[in-house]
Amino acid sequence: MARKIKAKLITRLREQGMSRRQIAKTRRMSMGSVCEVFPVADERGIGWKDIEGKSDEGACVLLCPDRHVRGSVFEEPDWGYAHKEMARVGASLRLPRDGHEDGRGRTGKVAMGHARFCERRGKHVAANNLTKRIEHKAGQSCEVDWSGPTLGRGLVDPTTGEVSKIHLFVGVLPFSQRAYLGPTLDMRERTWLRCHVHTCEYWGGVPERTVCDNLKTGVVRHPREGEVVPDDAYEAPGEHHVTAIMPAQVRKPKQKASAEGTVRDAATWVIAQPHDATLADFGQAKAAVREKLDERDAHPFQKRQGSRDPVFAEAEAAELSPLPDVRYDVAEWVHGRSVALDSRVAHERNRYSVPHRYVGRKVDLRVGESTVSIYHAGERIATHSLLPEYAGNGYSTDRSHMPEAFLKPEWDDARIRGWAKRIGPSCFEVIGRIFARVKVKEQAYNPALSVPDLSKKYGDERLEVACAYALPKLTSPRYKHLKAILDANLDQEGPAEDGPGETRDAPKGHVRGADYYRD
Repeated sequence: MARKIKAKLITRLREQGMSRRQIAKTRRMSMGSVCEVFPVADERGIGWKDIEGKSDEGACVLLCPDRHVRGSVFEEPDWGYAHKEMARVGASLRLPRDGHEDGRGRTGKVAMGHARFCERRGKHVAANNLTKRIEHKAGQSCEVDWSGPTLGRGLVDPTTGEVSKIHLFVGVLPFSQRAYLGPTLDMRERTWLRCHVHTCEYWGGVPERTVCDNLKTGVVRHPREGEVVPDDAYEAPGEHHVTAIMPAQVRKPKQKASAEGTVRDAATWVIAQPHDATLADFGQAKAAVREKLDERDAHPFQKRQGSRDPVFAEAEAAELSPLPDVRYDVAEWVHGRSVALDSRVAHERNRYSVPHRYVGRKVDLRVGESTVSIYHAGERIATHSLLPEYAGNGYSTDRSHMPEAFLKPEWDDARIRGWAKRIGPSCFEVIGRIFARVKVKEQAYNPALSVPDLSKKYGDERLEVACAYALPKLTSPRYKHLKAILDANLDQEGPAEDGPGETRDAPKGHVRGADYYRD
């Protein structure tokens, strides 16, 4: 390799009036090297002022271009081809290197070995993949995304034992790095939109731009060239809050680097925390996430002064646009649901009542964030509070919707005793004896109800007399005893009178004596 000439030093000494011989003698340079610089400088009109600000390397390239060229016995690979091959699934550096070796006869030079190839590619990537620091402005933008990992072991339904995943929505202001983390039970479009509303309410304002990923719930089409087509449902809350929806380019995570960093923080501060037991209440999950979020925002920065909370309060909160006067309600329409025979319509494993005259008809449901409105032929016929999805088989019933037959109160001991008391004291005593003979009062409901039910056939007066007739004879009269008395009309004969010399227990009629059974 040729030795580099100190062209910058030679030009400076020449500017000071030294001759070629003096320069070569005092600086221990060869006369040929000095003489090579002088004619090039005269020919190109290059003086000391032209190269004063350049490095030695730059001056040598300018004054001695032939000497500066360095030859190499190795063939330079096609780095564009190598980069394309590395983008394939499962590719390694050996694949493009083998392709480089197969084409070594193109220039007659030697193909690089694997170690040199990897080293040269690393330098090429470092030189051609420079990263520019992005300067964020207060209140200018926010970045949103879903966190990949889910929270803990999920949410367990206390009734069915079914476990649901808990996802995390992530929103962050790049200037102050203040974030919002929202736990959700799904990643559907309406949940995505509601999380945007909650994010703005949490910050108390709206940024100018909202940068999102190219998820299907927000972006219809994002071509390499041409206009981005966002989803209409996603554009609606953007117009309501006056913020521009700006999806990042495909496979360009650095365009929303703050969101990616916050997703990592969510994994560190929230998801990685020990959650040994499943959560039984969604409110408990919200409280746990909010607690960890407050700790994260109050934690000091690593590479700058302060923390996220004071930076947001002092510099960014005032720069956000105010919230709209009317809150945006994210709603979903469900059409063509049939009203069942129990005057209820089903939605998400829960059932909501409607007026019973609509049984068998088709209705439409408008599912908001906290309410369910039911419409028939464009007219609202019922409104209910939305039952949580994890509470499967739940019922929301408005008693005014039910027919009169459905409104009768359920039977209990107090109601049964009250019915017997209205019939008479003897009937009330019979019911009391039935309840006294059981350990669990529910066991007496059926036999106790059957006694006053006899009044529907025989009347209250006859049933009361029959109870009075049976009480002295039986410890606990039951339905079969009272019905036998009523069928035999014993209640109408009155109590039997004892004759002279007779007792109440004396045998009546034709009764065989003991002699009948003797041989």
